[in-house]
Amino acid sequence: MAVLARKQKFPFPDLPDWFEAFPTRFTMPAMADLYTMRIEEFTEDGRYVIRAELPGIEVKDLDVTVEDGNLTIRAERTEREVDKNRSEIHYGSLTRSVTLPKSADENDVRAEYIDGMLTVSVGLGVEKAEAKHIEIKHPM
Repeated sequence: MAVLARKQKFPFPDLPDWFEAFPTRFTMPAMADLYTMRIEEFTEDGRYVIRAELPGIEVKDLDVTVEDGNLTIRAERTEREVDKNRSEIHYGSLTRSVTLPKSADENDVRAEYIDGMLTVSVGLGVEKAEAKHIEIKHPM
């Protein structure tokens, strides 16, 4: 007698993406920009690259740190002291953290900021070994 294997597909494949963008789905686009830093991640030439869109931020107001496998980008846009009739520009702090790949070399990090785009690249070394199960012996 043959037993049929039944593959069950996840009924909502976009659900994880939906939850990742959850805070921005229920706000106006201008407010979403206030609370989020848009990024993209990819691997290129043996390096893990993160690009963050940060228009109007000065280099002195940027901070990039790497600690315990996490890369954190902090930025702050400060308000100028001028009389304004109207302002749609958002001011304040932005922070975004990304978990680095297991093979990331935290001592090989480069960053550059050109035309409102921050590019941070981290060298990739040898993949660290996956956890392996050890046989437990129990003498009887």
